[in-house]
Amino acid sequence: MDRRYDLDAVRVAAFGLLVLYHVGMYYVSWDWHVKSPQAGPALEPLMLLTAPWRLSLLFLVSGAATAFMFGRKRDGFLRARSWRLLLPLAFGMLVVVPPQAYYEVVEKLPGGYHDGYPAFYRLYLQGYDGFCRDGDCLTLPTWNHLWFLAYLWVYTLPVVLLARALPERARTALACLRDRAFGGIGLLLWPILWLGLARVLLLDRFGSTHALVDDVYNHVQYLPVFALGFAIARADAVWDNVRRLRWPALGLAVGAYAGLMVYYGLHDEQNPPTDLLRQAMRLVWGAMQWSAIVAVLGFARGWVRGPSRVLNYLTPAVYPVYILHQTVIVVLAHNLKPLALAPGIEGLLLVVVTFGLCFAAYEAIRRVKPLRPLFGLPAQARSAPAARPATASTG
Repeated sequence: MDRRYDLDAVRVAAFGLLVLYHVGMYYVSWDWHVKSPQAGPALEPLMLLTAPWRLSLLFLVSGAATAFMFGRKRDGFLRARSWRLLLPLAFGMLVVVPPQAYYEVVEKLPGGYHDGYPAFYRLYLQGYDGFCRDGDCLTLPTWNHLWFLAYLWVYTLPVVLLARALPERARTALACLRDRAFGGIGLLLWPILWLGLARVLLLDRFGSTHALVDDVYNHVQYLPVFALGFAIARADAVWDNVRRLRWPALGLAVGAYAGLMVYYGLHDEQNPPTDLLRQAMRLVWGAMQWSAIVAVLGFARGWVRGPSRVLNYLTPAVYPVYILHQTVIVVLAHNLKPLALAPGIEGLLLVVVTFGLCFAAYEAIRRVKPLRPLFGLPAQARSAPAARPATASTG
């Protein structure tokens, strides 16, 4: 088993959801780089449908993908992985991300910013710290949505070095422990306990920063999930259990989501919950976070059994589209404001044009050899596996 096409499909779908989520961030009341004049809470229940689990799912799938890549080529793996993650991160921070910061300053700086993009970019490269509002200053340069690449690189180092250092006897013992811990209901129970307790114990103290050095809560949830993806990548017994538990996991995820919706509907800043209820709902959040992941992976394992032409095309496109999408959304959203479109029409336009421009850019990037490594693609295009219809089974 050299490749898992079901995980490829999950990765493609998860990054597609990420584009939709970031378009949604323009319209909800939560803080983001630019905001619609008509932003409000209407979309927030829909956003919360994926908010607990989408990033954890990406880290788990990335951990499994790392295991497959490491198994194919151990010599020079860390060097190749660093090149594929850190070069796009550096390029993104220098070229792709700055327009996001520019339009954020234009929209949020008291009195606005009127010196134009070239003047802003010079300040950006200098690490200027004077773009402040209400005591909150923009950190420059920034990686914005590309934080995921930095975290992937940092998580890859200890996991791969440990995998190299462990003797065969220790690997065998850990594999036995893994199969026993994640056999049966333990597949649902242990990760839910870990993620729920992490939220209870750490969220208030550390919050979520995506700044790497002070992001304790996110490291406690994402690093173990990444390591778990690495550990179970080739564990057929665990994946068979994932598929067996897909329906119970889906039921648990739906129930947890319903509970969260009732909770958020009844409580806000004017009607705060008791501390005991708040902590209990953080356990419910952890339950939804993991059970939704198991459901997604379980159904995908049953539905996708091999390559297809669509999957062969989308799998390499995901990385460049991910790098570009948020800048495209921010630039489009800001410049569509003078048209004063209805949010429904404007939101649909943002989604369609963002995907269209990102895939058009991908078509150019994959054909220009110097651009390919800057967007995470190998310098030479790999030949795709022979396409055949993906085997489907009942859900």
